[in-house]
Amino acid sequence: MQEEIKQRSNLFATSVDYVNRWGIVIAIILLIGVFTALMPQFLSTSNLVSILQSISIVTVIAIGLTFSLSTDGFDLSVGSTATLASSLVVSMFVWYSMPTAVSIVAALVITLLIAAINAFLIVKVKIPDLFATLSTMFIFEGVAMTYTGGGSISEGMPRLDGTPTNGKLSETFTSMGQAPTIIIIMVVVVILAHVILTYTKYGRYFYAIGGNQEAARYSGIPVNKYRTIAYFLSTLLAAIGGLLLAAKVGSAQINSGAGYLMPAVAAAFIGSSFRGLGKPNAIGTFVGAILVGVLENGLVMLSVPYYSLNIIKGAVLAIALASTYYKKS
Repeated sequence: MQEEIKQRSNLFATSVDYVNRWGIVIAIILLIGVFTALMPQFLSTSNLVSILQSISIVTVIAIGLTFSLSTDGFDLSVGSTATLASSLVVSMFVWYSMPTAVSIVAALVITLLIAAINAFLIVKVKIPDLFATLSTMFIFEGVAMTYTGGGSISEGMPRLDGTPTNGKLSETFTSMGQAPTIIIIMVVVVILAHVILTYTKYGRYFYAIGGNQEAARYSGIPVNKYRTIAYFLSTLLAAIGGLLLAAKVGSAQINSGAGYLMPAVAAAFIGSSFRGLGKPNAIGTFVGAILVGVLENGLVMLSVPYYSLNIIKGAVLAIALASTYYKKS
């Protein structure tokens, strides 16, 4: 009798561990199965491409967030970063008629000032990550709105002083926001981030710092340097997400990046439970973004009101986090 109870207990523990490790993948498969049963067109090639295209920007921004999370940080300014980068790059084209390469590089370089300010506040001034990036989130959201005059920037619109504009977005740039280019960019970003976090000393140092900063410092790791690098990577990828957003929409919209903050956070945190790792990782973040994308796409196809989507996505995030932290406790 005791042996039978022990076997059942072991089977239950094994099952729980399996669900903990592969719960996200199981959830994706179940969701695809349910949505396909209700709507056979869900598995059509065009819809699958649409899902990948819809999660591309979220994934790129979430990968940046993954770098900051790996050092036990949290970059809340990624949404504002994307907004500012979007506004800058479109203004370079429309207001100043700059070439494609110059517009992209200028937008990225200027946006990296956010990383410098975040790193200064967090590493030098010692403000906790959450509070520092919350401050810069509001600051650079305001900077972006001030720069654009509180409005959008699109082809044919005059500058703030009323000066007519003749600049246009280049075809090369707009193609970045369309399939398959945007999907390829997303996959490349995920692969590069996975290689950095898994196979390089930078990744090992990031995780060592995230695990215990003092122990990492005593081990000879330059903690401040690598925390700064993590925030620069976070800002850079958020800025790239902003460029992709501008290329996809074909204009710079007010606070356009703000709507990507919570999905990116959800993808990064859900991804932490992938394979039971319990830590931020690039592949997990990608899978988390797929889960959010599949869920949102299916609910939209089922005509679920848009104002109810966040309830369901929030519940999925809570369940994913519970599966991760329940095992730790």
